[in-house]
Amino acid sequence: MADSGHVPVMLERVLELLAPALTGAQPVVVDANLGLGGHTEALLAAHPALHVVGIDRDPYAVEFSTRRLAPYAGRTSLVHATSDELASVLARLGREKVDGVLFDLGVSSPQLDEAERGFAYSYDAPLDMRMDTSQELTAEKVVNTYSAGELTRILREYGEERFAPRVAGLIIKERAKEAITSTKRLADIVREAIPAATRRTGGNPAKRTFQALRIEVNAELAALEAALPAALDALALGGRVVVLAYHSLEDRLAKQVLTARTRDTSPPGLPVPLPAHQPRFRLLTRGAELPSEEEVTRNPRATSARLRAAERIRVDDED
Repeated sequence: MADSGHVPVMLERVLELLAPALTGAQPVVVDANLGLGGHTEALLAAHPALHVVGIDRDPYAVEFSTRRLAPYAGRTSLVHATSDELASVLARLGREKVDGVLFDLGVSSPQLDEAERGFAYSYDAPLDMRMDTSQELTAEKVVNTYSAGELTRILREYGEERFAPRVAGLIIKERAKEAITSTKRLADIVREAIPAATRRTGGNPAKRTFQALRIEVNAELAALEAALPAALDALALGGRVVVLAYHSLEDRLAKQVLTARTRDTSPPGLPVPLPAHQPRFRLLTRGAELPSEEEVTRNPRATSARLRAAERIRVDDED
């Protein structure tokens, strides 16, 4: 990991939660957000019989992880795809069931650190924000072509920006003078739109707008909404899923999906539960687990991490 400067978030807890599911002869784990491969490398080192299917939409991540995981090349299948393609990736690989799935959501370290990617408001760079650099939609296109109503919606929903109409309005006004093409100009516009009293607290005022644009450009919530149920469907009996989320929208969605699968849906008032309505999964975490203070000190990017996990406890004939 020294060559990347990358520290996998909550690594020990991830390994601890997945380990009981990986005791079979040929266990399989899907790393649905491969990134720089830190979690996958540790899993492969800890479980000599393990095969990992790594998925990432960022070609750089797949290329980097291919080099990093070269010592385990015979035990990895690394695929350039989005996480919501999980089911089709497994089908192509002939892996009908898996024993574990890890979601390490959000933006990766190199995406933030490489100025030209346009994810960070701390650098002046082209307004890009694409995780998959082959796709057409960029943050520049969103900022310069979306209507005031569309901009307000994504800023409010994805950035939880309470001044969304003001920010959207100033973006519309400024882009009429000249297209907004740089992160610095956008950050300056957002700062100007936010009331001075609010700017004095809560960090950089552009943070929420940049988050909203990133989620919109990469359809992050839509991908998770499709990928997490597909992951649960792919788990064998005793299989486990771990979700690391980094903002409230991701964590809320993960909570909703996992809670729905761990609930008894029998009609109320019945003398005995109906087998068809019994939960197929059980939660392994009580609420969302947080990183330790020690980890946050060592790795500040773990600060916002929220971990949830579940285990498959029942398999139906149709599964």
